[in-house]
Formats: sequence, C-alpha cells, structure tokens
Amino acid sequence: MLNLWLKREKRVNSFTAETSKILKEIMMARRDIRGNNFKSDKIDKGRIEQILNSALLAPSVGYSQPWKFVVIEKQEIKEKIYKNFNKELEKSQQYFKERPLYQQLKLEGIKEAPINIAIFYEKSKKEILGQTSQKRMGEYSVVCAVQNMWLMARSLNLGMGWVSILKPKKVRKLLNISKEYKLVAYLCIGEVKEFPKNPELKTLKWNKQKKYKDVVSWRS
Repeated sequence: MLNLWLKREKRVNSFTAETSKILKEIMMARRDIRGNNFKSDKIDKGRIEQILNSALLAPSVGYSQPWKFVVIEKQEIKEKIYKNFNKELEKSQQYFKERPLYQQLKLEGIKEAPINIAIFYEKSKKEILGQTSQKRMGEYSVVCAVQNMWLMARSLNLGMGWVSILKPKKVRKLLNISKEYKLVAYLCIGEVKEFPKNPELKTLKWNKQKKYKDVVSWRS
C-alpha cells in the first residue's frame, strides 16, 4: 500500500518531457469553433462532466472559486440567446465598416452546438484575499477556469467556441440568474466536422500572429 502511495505521489509531483510535449500539442491544436463546424451529435454526459470538473481545478485568487456554470441543452433557450446575439451583432457592425470580411464571418455556434455553457462570476459581499488592490481578479480567475475547459475539451476531441457578442445582463435574465452573478463567458461545445489546421482568423488574415520577440521583454 505504501509503495502504491509513493508511486502516486511521484506521478502527481513529477512529469516527463513527453508529458510537456503532449500538453503543448493540445495547446497548439486548440481552436475557437464556430457554428459552421459543429455537428449536432448528442454528447455523452460524462465528457461534459470531465470538462466541468477541469474548470474546478483552475486557480482562483484567494481560493475564492467564484464561478457558476449553467449547462444549456434546451433549444428554446438557445433560440433566445441567439436572438440576443443577432441584435448585438448588428450593433457591432458599425465598428468594422472598413472591413467587409466582418460581414462574412460566422461568429457563433449557439444553435448548432448540442451543449451551451454560460459561466458566471459570483460577486462577493466581503473582501477577498488578493483582491483588495485589483478588484477584477475574481473575474480573471473565472477566465482561468475557461482555459482549463478549452484544453480539456480539445483533449477529448470536442470543439469549443466562445461567444462574446452578447449582452451579459440579458443572458443572466434569460437564464433566471440573480444579480450577484456576472456573465464572463458563453461557450458552445460539440463534436466537430474538423479541427482547422490554423485559427480561422489567422487563415483569413484578419490579424497577424505576434511573435515571441514582439511580446516578451526581460529585465535581467
């Protein structure tokens, strides 16, 4: 029994170069999936629970764990969320008049993906350790949970898309969530027709990929 425990401790606290390589491969293969790439196939509940459990492993400032997850399968709710997306999309078009490509982009998979997950930040009524100077650290903690979910989904060969063109308060009301919660992310999850070789917006040349030297500086 002791030997088994020691082996487990070694496995948990020490990883190999091969482990790092696999993690990097998952990161490089992660994609933001849109509605034109989702399949309607039903997903086994166990896989969704794996994704949700990975979120609970995320770091949170002050060990606050300020997240709430609402899993949406009902098409009726998706239709209402999609209606809000369309309304906000129409508003957003004024900002990209000089970029005709924007009109052609498929920016969500709300109705196509079998699973939608709304992720909320729970606003605390008291001061949180580590959040007295930077009040939004709780929200950033929720974003860490989203990243865990994205990587776990990809490792399970499920696609995930993050829909940001939504009115947070409207989504909260549609899902009957109380005011102490704030929408941070709205995710679409499902099987995909294919995982693109490169991020779609990179392929379409919406923006150039930044290089290491462009974003990293050392103070040695």
